[in-house]
Amino acid sequence: MCFSPEADMVAGVVVLGIGLDAILHTRRQPAAIATSALPVLLGLHQIDEAFVWWGLQGHVPVALGRVAMWIYLYIALVVLPALVPALMLWVEPERARRWRIAPFVLLGLVTAAVILETMLTGHPSVRLAHLHLAYSVGLGHGVTVIGGYIVATCGPLLLSSFRWFRWFGAANLVAVVTLAILAANGFTSLWCLYAALLSAAVAWHLRSSSSLRANSETLGTVAIAGSD
Repeated sequence: MCFSPEADMVAGVVVLGIGLDAILHTRRQPAAIATSALPVLLGLHQIDEAFVWWGLQGHVPVALGRVAMWIYLYIALVVLPALVPALMLWVEPERARRWRIAPFVLLGLVTAAVILETMLTGHPSVRLAHLHLAYSVGLGHGVTVIGGYIVATCGPLLLSSFRWFRWFGAANLVAVVTLAILAANGFTSLWCLYAALLSAAVAWHLRSSSSLRANSETLGTVAIAGSD
């Protein structure tokens, strides 16, 4: 499957469906629902990118494509670095690991703020490239900021006491470094698609009949543990 608006739409619908299905089967445990909500967000994110493609191809109004681009960049570069470490802190049941994850929350917020300020004061753009979209936000000290982004989004996952989150973090880290080397201008687009598919795998794990009950009950204790 090549990367295209159709690929984004299909991937987005599949990931969204898996996330919604997981939410419906998490026995209303808030933390498990929050974890399953990540693929819902990323599924909608991929569907949004289809409109970015179509705007560039002239299939939808340019203004609509421009709005879709802003939504895509906001979720990818501002929401995710702030949300992922905060979510990992919330669902982590072990006090010692929560202390280790806490600095990543601050790093994620700072990184998100820097990128948002750059987006609001600059001129974000997107263009069609070979099998992907090439986004640019005009980051100064881009290597440092992107490094902070990678650490903020992958670090807390690697520190989680949940094995499937560690797998998620390790796979994301390998993918993000590989994509940054092979397709620097397509990093945002390609990595977000990969992360969406991988988050759907996590949601499917939560949904599976063999692990759902244990995972929901474990995650359901987090809100109590977090108030200690």
